[in-house]
Amino acid sequence: MHLEDIIARARHIRSLYEKYEQENYGREWSTAEIALGLMGDLGDLAKLIQSHLGVRGGLSAQELETKLAHELADCLWSILVLSDKLQINLGDAFVATMDALEERLA
Repeated sequence: MHLEDIIARARHIRSLYEKYEQENYGREWSTAEIALGLMGDLGDLAKLIQSHLGVRGGLSAQELETKLAHELADCLWSILVLSDKLQINLGDAFVATMDALEERLA
């Protein structure tokens, strides 16, 4: 799947959440609330990484792999949604950032 396709899918899922939020809360989540959701997902991801490193237990290897993949995808989705809401071309920003890092490290 190409980045443009992934972004389009993220937009579609966000539009479904917007309908859900409107029906259940009377309004859509703000950009700040989406960012807070990302922070929660990052916390969940950090705990799973601790499990992967062996400093947290309770999950089988298969459960851990499944949950890690899920949380990474959740975090990516939130970043894609935030970049869309903030009107930032994430593809261009990624290339520019990687170019700058490569130049600094070369």
